[in-house]
Amino acid sequence: MATKKSDYSEASIRVLKGLEPVKQRPGMYTRTENPLHIIQEVIDNASDEALGGYCKNIVVTINTDGSVSVEDDGRGIPVGLHPEEKVPTVEIVFTRLHAGGKFDKGSGGAYAFSGGLHGVGVSVTNALSSKLEISVWRKDERGNGVHQMTFSGGDVTSPLQSRPAARDDKKSGTRVTVWPDAKYFDSPVIPLSELQRLLRSKAVLLPGVKVTFIQAKSGDTQTWQYEQGLRGYLTEALAQNTGAPTLIPLFEGEQYAAADADGFAEGEGAAWVVAWTEDGNVVRESYVNLIPTPAGGTHEAGLREGLFGAVKSFVEMHSLLPKGVKLLAEDVFARVSFVLSAKVLDPQFQGQIKEKLNSRDAVRLVAGYSRSALELWLNQHVDYGKKLAELVIKQAQSRLRSAQKVEKRKSSGVAVLPGKLTDCESTDITRNEIFLVEGDSAGGSAKMGRDKEFQAILPLRGKVLNTWETERDRLFANNEIHDIAVAVGVDPHGLHDDPDLSGLRYGRICILSDADVDGSHIQVLLLTLFFRHFPKLIANGHIHIARPPLYRVDAPARGKKPAQKIYALDDGELTAIEDKLRKDGVKEGGWSIARFKGLGEMNAGQLWETTMNPDTRRLLPVALGLFDQVASEARFTMLMGKGEAAARRNWLEDHGNEVEADI
Repeated sequence: MATKKSDYSEASIRVLKGLEPVKQRPGMYTRTENPLHIIQEVIDNASDEALGGYCKNIVVTINTDGSVSVEDDGRGIPVGLHPEEKVPTVEIVFTRLHAGGKFDKGSGGAYAFSGGLHGVGVSVTNALSSKLEISVWRKDERGNGVHQMTFSGGDVTSPLQSRPAARDDKKSGTRVTVWPDAKYFDSPVIPLSELQRLLRSKAVLLPGVKVTFIQAKSGDTQTWQYEQGLRGYLTEALAQNTGAPTLIPLFEGEQYAAADADGFAEGEGAAWVVAWTEDGNVVRESYVNLIPTPAGGTHEAGLREGLFGAVKSFVEMHSLLPKGVKLLAEDVFARVSFVLSAKVLDPQFQGQIKEKLNSRDAVRLVAGYSRSALELWLNQHVDYGKKLAELVIKQAQSRLRSAQKVEKRKSSGVAVLPGKLTDCESTDITRNEIFLVEGDSAGGSAKMGRDKEFQAILPLRGKVLNTWETERDRLFANNEIHDIAVAVGVDPHGLHDDPDLSGLRYGRICILSDADVDGSHIQVLLLTLFFRHFPKLIANGHIHIARPPLYRVDAPARGKKPAQKIYALDDGELTAIEDKLRKDGVKEGGWSIARFKGLGEMNAGQLWETTMNPDTRRLLPVALGLFDQVASEARFTMLMGKGEAAARRNWLEDHGNEVEADI
């Protein structure tokens, strides 16, 4: 008896309203291991008040019932009716995604620099809490008032109630008490050590602000207040973690863009403290607008680039580099400890949890300021500069010795490399990468835009052969596949074989094709080749897919933000960028959109910035599933097999309505 297929009709489409998307997919908006991140969102709001100079005290209390209160003495969240929505503004802040004071970046905006970019912070906290209470102390034309609201699961349970404050009560600020809903988290327990570290870092980054942590059950109270800021923090951390003396005095500095700065908004910049030690563990912490970025990002890449440029310049100026030794950024950065605090007007993070900064301009911002400052310092302190040069040269020599050891284990057989391969200079496969590029035109841009030190280019002409049913001994009859295998340095093999990978020439093999349907087809053909005939390269994490943008948005200057070029991977990102521009006050049609028909339309600089630069690109690793190998083989057979036309047709009929056509 045939089973009835489920209907797919207009009624099948469900629109998630309000905070429903957060409850349905909490992992898209926050960490779900424990509730720390939803508490951090509230702490970040208090910190943003302090960053703006309106708050001097932040108090975080873990109450006896397990709830957490965050209180500040800032201005207090506005409580009057929102001019457009006609409901209390504080209610909008806690119940609407993409609502908050941090979207208003124009002159007179409440927050010029803030960590809360997405506007989903405290509304996510509210959605994932069984109960949330807000108390606001705020002064208006009628005098000081006390305002309170209560929510449950993101819904209002007690509407805003206001009363005048006592005559002698001149308090202002906000207190938010959160009862996290345990059903959304792997563990309901907030890790105290992480919370303490977070609060301490806020005090470090906000000199003069007093941060207090109270555990009501035990009565323990901790207070942090730093006047020295980053320098004192790094000195203390080095003493605790390594005990090793610094090679040269701490290098510290800060610089922020003036109103007439080229390409940056007024106030954008960074403060940093850097130390080099010869041994022990390194200490590395970075922040963007007070938000910790444990996964680093483009601001850290900028610091690395700036330090490397300054040290390399000093070494060359004083002719200190031994013959045959070439300095790399990692030689300078290997023994670096630092605390970096960047200020970026419109930060773009990787994901809502804000662990990694993605803003491309941050590389140039931090690199430019840190390089010029360190170059000046080294040339004023030549003896210290020479000590530092000695350390980084020693690192480079050690790296070269390690690479030579790897070379000796390689096969002695010599293969003639393909003539169209533009190889890289380095032989260190931990750094080397090859781009398999669709088309000679894009291959030319990639050759000009690449870093020739560690990036190789192999242009592919046309569509690669479908190799799903090709016998292994017939593979090399195809010139493109022959060139790929010889360039990579590994022979074809099966999943259960034990191939010799000692000849592998690149640690990353990156498929670089157009961001359209034809480009996706080429990706599939190359993935078929690697899955069928080079599976160990996938299993060992060597295969990646480069993700070039499909659109470029030319955005006009807005508020403090200068005109800029913003890249979007797909239609979803384009929509998000346009929404953001509208929220920034740009009129409809005030921006222009260019669609890249192919990689060949990008010049070398654009291709490097968006797709090849390790600091700013988005590279998708390809992995083999542990439990679905049989299913994967069956799917590939259905999609790529020559005798599977009927199966493909049935599959398309079943899933055709799910496609987002690129027409």
